[in-house]
Formats: sequence, structure tokens, C-alpha cells
Amino acid sequence: MILDSTISAVITGGASGLGASTARRLASHGVRVAILDFNAEHGEAVAKEVGGVFCKVDVTDEAQVDAAFAKARAAIGQERLMINCAGTGDAIKTASRDKSTGETKHYPLDKFERTIQINLIGTFRCIAKSAAGMLNLAPLADGERGLVVNTASVAAQDGQVGQAAYSASKAGIVGMTLPIARDLMNDGIRVNTILPGIFETPLMMGVPDHVLQSLADSVPFPKRLGKPEEFAALVESIATNAYLNGECIRLDGAIRMAPR
Repeated sequence: MILDSTISAVITGGASGLGASTARRLASHGVRVAILDFNAEHGEAVAKEVGGVFCKVDVTDEAQVDAAFAKARAAIGQERLMINCAGTGDAIKTASRDKSTGETKHYPLDKFERTIQINLIGTFRCIAKSAAGMLNLAPLADGERGLVVNTASVAAQDGQVGQAAYSASKAGIVGMTLPIARDLMNDGIRVNTILPGIFETPLMMGVPDHVLQSLADSVPFPKRLGKPEEFAALVESIATNAYLNGECIRLDGAIRMAPR
């Protein structure tokens, strides 16, 4: 796929971090971009910066997702690129004991379900609705109609203490990548997933400096956190390489996460 002004892209979680960097990268090639995010202030700012459109959405809400896609397509046309960066996570042990009282507790199931709803089901919801729209597009070279790029995490393969829900949700994204690619293979729609390691996202940059340095030192090479621009560069590479399909790619400096 050649990235230019004839291509439209929808990016969930595009108001900050990996999604915002991807929006800037695609827009630099002339791609028309729609930012789908829950944060209206940041989302509007990024959309204005890249000359795109912002659509406020909670990916767990069917009606909001439908409305967001309708608004995006009215502004920039049917997307050929669907980039899923929306996600959440927390750190809670499956079960634990309070050292002072001896009281035991378990992972709140509503919080576990919420993580699955946003990260896994929200991602699938956007894939399905985007792919349905792509089916109406005329094929490009090689018969390609569109591309989906999902965001999982290295936690899908080496989750740490407290990451049961997060790891399960991201492993689900990895697990559905190939089946969805096979579902859509006869329609020329590719599906790939990126598994980022430790990146310089707004959430991560709120961590104390000494913790950030320790994390950077744990990366085999290069000994630093990943830059959102490097994630965006990989999205660009996937988009322009039509033979890359059904693949899950770690982008992590060769790190393998320790238990904690």
C-alpha cells in the first residue's frame, strides 16, 4: 500500500502516546486521519495538528463506536487503515493477603472484565466494523483493500506479577490475529499485531526517574525505553509491505520481562 492522500486511517487511542505518534507519521505522508479516543481535549489537539478529525468514543460502547466510525467516514472517507491503540491496564494480584491484618482478597472481577472489555473486545469490535466497511473498497495492487494493525504487549507472552487481566487481554489480541487474517484473506484485508515493550508513553513518563533508569537498564539493546516514533515507523513498514500478514511482532529491544 502506498501511503498518500488517497488513503484514510482510523486510529483508536490516537490522542496520546503510540497512537498520536502513528497519526503524525501517517499524516506526514498525506494520509487522512481520524482520531478515536475518550480524551476529547488531547484528541482534538492531535486532530488539529495533523489536519484530521476527532471522534470521542468509548470502545466498549457499541453505539459510540458506530457513531465514531460514521463521523470519521463522513469526514475522511472509508478507511483503508485501522490502527488499534486504545487500551488500559492495572496491576492487581490474583489473590493476596494483607500482612498487617491477615485478611485475604482476590482480583475484583469487575475490574478484570473491564480490562478485557476495553483491550480485547474493544479491539475486536473496531476490527469487525472497520473490515465490514473495507469490503466495499475497490482493491489496490495485489488485490489489497485494507490493513488492520493491533497493539498488544510483550505482557501477552511474559506478563508480570499483577498483570493477569492485562496479559490475558493482550494475549487474546495475539491469539485472534491469524484467525482474523484468515477470515479476511479472500477480501484482501491484512491483519497484523505489534507487541511493544517498555515505551515512553505519558503513563510511563509519570514514573520516578530512578525507576525509568532501572527499566531502561533492563533492556538488552538499546538500553533505553522505546520511542513512540519507533512504533509509528513499524506501522508504516507494515502498511507498505503487502506480504506481511497474520504476524505478531515484538518491538522491545529484546527484553524478556522478569516476574516483577
